[in-house]
Amino acid sequence: FDIQDVGARFYTYLATMAMAMESAKDAGIPFFVLDRPNPIGGAVVEGPRVDQPDEVGKDAVAYFDVSTRHGLTAGEMALLRNSTLGSSKLTVVKMRNWKRPMWFDQTGLPWVPPSPNMPDLAAATLYPGVANLEFTNLSVGRGTETPFGWIGAPWLDAEALKKRMDEALLDGVAFSVEARAPSKDKYAGQSCPGLRIVVTDREAANPLRVFAALAAALRDTQPGFKLDWNRSRRLIGRERFFELYSAGATGAEIARLFEADAAEFEKRRAPFLLYR
Repeated sequence: FDIQDVGARFYTYLATMAMAMESAKDAGIPFFVLDRPNPIGGAVVEGPRVDQPDEVGKDAVAYFDVSTRHGLTAGEMALLRNSTLGSSKLTVVKMRNWKRPMWFDQTGLPWVPPSPNMPDLAAATLYPGVANLEFTNLSVGRGTETPFGWIGAPWLDAEALKKRMDEALLDGVAFSVEARAPSKDKYAGQSCPGLRIVVTDREAANPLRVFAALAAALRDTQPGFKLDWNRSRRLIGRERFFELYSAGATGAEIARLFEADAAEFEKRRAPFLLYR
């Protein structure tokens, strides 16, 4: 396995790796992982775990019971998966010179988009948060120059949304009103009012807090907003999120749920870390 991941649980490349590991075990053959950097760093863990144990290992976007921003490399995720798989034929070929706090642009390696909607590190940075809005009636910027750095829809009151997001006082991000017409996916060819999300300090920014604040702000200021929970639960992972969301919880209250999960997972992942 020699494929570049982006560091979010629901980006499906590492689920593909795990499925291949399982097939290799069944066939009795060795499995090698040629490790690569986590482009958004390995020092920070953010977001909820998956609390549907019967579904873990069945759905590619919830294949692992890990936090949304897991902070693992492919090799480390393989070791975590192998701890329950029980294969004795896994080999992880470690990287040289990679350190946990490093972002991809600090490695000296060229960015090659791992998929069409991951054109740069900015998209990968916001992806663990904004992609949780995929199964809503919003565009998350697919078909624009800034996927996951813009959300919009023909019905959106962007000014009201910006006002609420500014009031959230989130570290490391800034918001502006900007209309766009996505070239594909939702609302293709339609001019949509929208909210541009810019990372101003990536060390301070927390994409899961951005998502929590967006979810609350969209619920409270946008009568046309619809969240498909039956599909969104696969991304978000936690039924408790929907309970809080439905009860009118603030973005800060939702974020506290995410942060408790992240603290628990950070301890659980420790035995599988290969780098400092």
